[in-house]
Amino acid sequence: MARVYNFSAGPSQMPEPVLRTAAAQMLEYGSSGQSVMEMSHRSRDFEEILHSCESLLREVLSVPDNYKILFIQGGASMQFAMVPLNLMNGSGKADYVVSGQFSKKAWKEAARFGDAKVLASSEEKTFSYIPPVDPALIRPDADYVHICYNNTIYGTAFPAPVETGSIPLVADMSSCFLSRPVDVSRFGLIYAGVQKNLGPAGMAVAVIREDLIGKARENTPTMLDYATYANNDSMYNTPPCWCIYMCKLVLEWIRDEVGGLAAMEKRNLEKAAILYDYLDRSALFTPCVPDPKDRSIMNATFVTGDKELDAKFVAQAAAAGFVNLKGHRSVGGMRASIYNAMPKEGVEKLVAFMEEFEAANRR
Repeated sequence: MARVYNFSAGPSQMPEPVLRTAAAQMLEYGSSGQSVMEMSHRSRDFEEILHSCESLLREVLSVPDNYKILFIQGGASMQFAMVPLNLMNGSGKADYVVSGQFSKKAWKEAARFGDAKVLASSEEKTFSYIPPVDPALIRPDADYVHICYNNTIYGTAFPAPVETGSIPLVADMSSCFLSRPVDVSRFGLIYAGVQKNLGPAGMAVAVIREDLIGKARENTPTMLDYATYANNDSMYNTPPCWCIYMCKLVLEWIRDEVGGLAAMEKRNLEKAAILYDYLDRSALFTPCVPDPKDRSIMNATFVTGDKELDAKFVAQAAAAGFVNLKGHRSVGGMRASIYNAMPKEGVEKLVAFMEEFEAANRR
């Protein structure tokens, strides 16, 4: 079997040790006589899996005791509605930083439920930078401020959380979750689709401060109320059992084999440096994010300046075992998503291939 280097923006490459463990336990988990896919979510075996996953995430991310961890079906896009339904119920106002397509979608969704203001935007330059946020422009009565911490499509990322004072900061961290340490206490709510760094597609994780739970508007559907999950250990209905199990395995890998998030950040910074250093010196490839301080260490976007040459590169790269390098359909070019599970070797080999391609296609 020859595994490719998968640079997909998501669902993404999974750690091989995790896949091997899952394969070994596919037919039987422990001594249960059944697969996790088959067992009742009310069984003792699955309850242990669920509680272990939650405990591991609390440990790995250093989640304070006054925050709840919720496992929610629907992915991060469903959170675009859940956030205003649950939190935009004081003044009915929320401020959004629009730094990419997903934060724009989140803002538009919030505008259906209240007064959602664009606090800052980088859309005029195709989201190629992180817009500066002046804390003085944040409305003092805003119920929350929302950011998308890492922009998967455009390859940008916030260098630090936005300063919001006493106003809760809400962050979509889907494509950078668990890539480096985070001070959770600086956020009222962090949510993330798990299909980038934590598990297979089909679920989102919400890490929410307890005082923000229980404030949903009266007409909020039961399954869109954070309290439903907080009050029922994320098991009001049948949860995505296999996804939670896989997340548990990934968290064990991060803690036991990688050595935690500080070690993970070191790995990720090294991988990103290898790729960006080449892009900055290349005569053929140009990084789409010019300012290094705005660059994502998870998603690197780049172009040749020639659409036909871009397509040729993507095709030849795939043939060589480097797959899913085509950029998002809205921006074109190329995108290398180098999430946690991408080994350093994969980035080194990609750069070597890019050097060969550049030598063969000099203009």
